[in-house]
Amino acid sequence: MPTEQDEVDRIVGAWGTERPDLDFSPMAVLSRVDRLSHHLERARREAFRRTDIEPWEWDVLSALRRAGAPYQLSPKQLLQQTLVSSGTMTNRIDRLKQRGLVERETDPSDRRGALVTLTPAGRTRVDAAITRLIDAESELLGGMTAPDQKRLSTLLRHLLVSLD
Repeated sequence: MPTEQDEVDRIVGAWGTERPDLDFSPMAVLSRVDRLSHHLERARREAFRRTDIEPWEWDVLSALRRAGAPYQLSPKQLLQQTLVSSGTMTNRIDRLKQRGLVERETDPSDRRGALVTLTPAGRTRVDAAITRLIDAESELLGGMTAPDQKRLSTLLRHLLVSLD
């Protein structure tokens, strides 16, 4: 039974012909990961567009939603989860507050600190976005069986743990 070929096979094959002294197996793996990331980025942009949020808004809103009730985190906790600068986070919180998706209040346990809370409108928006995102991501993986998806997830986890 012939195996399917993709563009990466053609690229790696051409390089293998030109440079038979090199092992192109890393390129075969990581070029596919790169191409998948482009498909994923497109699917995510569309899911967020349909929910009227930007990817940066998703980062903040989803961090708050994942925190569980009362859907509240400090700006410092948000920084740790989104990996942006404090100035960028302040700007993001201000913009989300203007859109009515979060509220900023003084931390009752530390008057010098603040807490950012997801509003009901923010929760509705992020819940709609995650539903659309999961649908889009499921469609991207539609050509794989559940066991293959699980195996791929495990392999990618091993790779990421070794890099992080």
